Formats: sequence, structure tokens, C-alpha cells
Amino acid sequence: MAIELERTFLAKYLPEGLENCKRKEILDIYIPTEARHPTLRIRKNGKRYEITKKEPLKDDPSEMKEETTTLTQEEFDELNRSLVGKRVRKLRYYYPYNDRVAEVDVFQDLLKGLIVVDFEFPTVEEKNVFKIPEFCLIDITQEEFIAGGMVCGKSYSDIEENLRVLGYKKIITD
Repeated sequence: MAIELERTFLAKYLPEGLENCKRKEILDIYIPTEARHPTLRIRKNGKRYEITKKEPLKDDPSEMKEETTTLTQEEFDELNRSLVGKRVRKLRYYYPYNDRVAEVDVFQDLLKGLIVVDFEFPTVEEKNVFKIPEFCLIDITQEEFIAGGMVCGKSYSDIEENLRVLGYKKIITD
């Protein structure tokens, strides 16, 4: 079991040079489908495959208990074919920022226009003192509606009102 220390932000705009950064496509399938906020995820992460269970520690979404098991491509393909799950697809860019790496998730398909930025931290202290980058709009770490298990299977219009309240404006990419 690992503890993930993370903060999540809505993007204000795409940071300069993002198109030159390393990127990969991610497909997430969350189960069970009837769960309001599924915590079990099967993921195609570039050429890696895994199954992960993530749950907040002490009701704090910035500190997650995470258990991940690697899958083979064959195992993932079998689960992908046989599972009915809530799906979400995104392009993840690895953007260097002040000696850190921002994971910039550009959502695809029905969530096109949504861009979320994650930073992971080695200590709680570093997480707590981190200053929001200029290209980010607002910290949404504590906003449940935008968590992966909540946006999976939804469209942009499903969450548009929540985003509008936070001042987010849809960002269109090629």
C-alpha cells in the first residue's frame, strides 16, 4: 500500500510548451457502475496496465491510500471486453514546473474541454505549502464532483454548472 499526496487544479490555460512535452493516452474503467463514486479502477496507462483501488485517508482527498497491481495486456484486454464500467479517456502531459512535474490531463470524448492539473508530493509539508501555478485557476483537490471516479462516464455538460461556479471556462484543444 502506498500513500499518494496530491493536489489538483483546474487549468486556466494551457501552459506554454505543453505540446512539446512527453505524453500518453490513458483509458480508465471504474467499477462498480452502480456506485456513486467508484474506487476501483482498471487503467491502460500508455503501454502499462494496472488495477488500482484508491480511497481517501481521514476524509482528505489530498491524501489517498492507493493499492495497485500490474496487469498484462491480455488481462487488461479481457477485463476491458468483459467489464461494464464507467469509462474516461484523457491525454496526460508531463509538464516541468519549478523542479516538479505537473500531470496535465486533457480529457477527451464527452469531457472534451476539461483540463485538470495534478502535482504529487513526497511530504505533507511540501503539499501544504505549494503555491498554485499561474496557468492554474483554482485548487479543486477537495471538490468531489471532479474526482476520477465521479467524472467517469459523464459528459462535460453533466459537470458544466459545477465548473462554471468555480469560474472555469472550457478549453478547446486540437
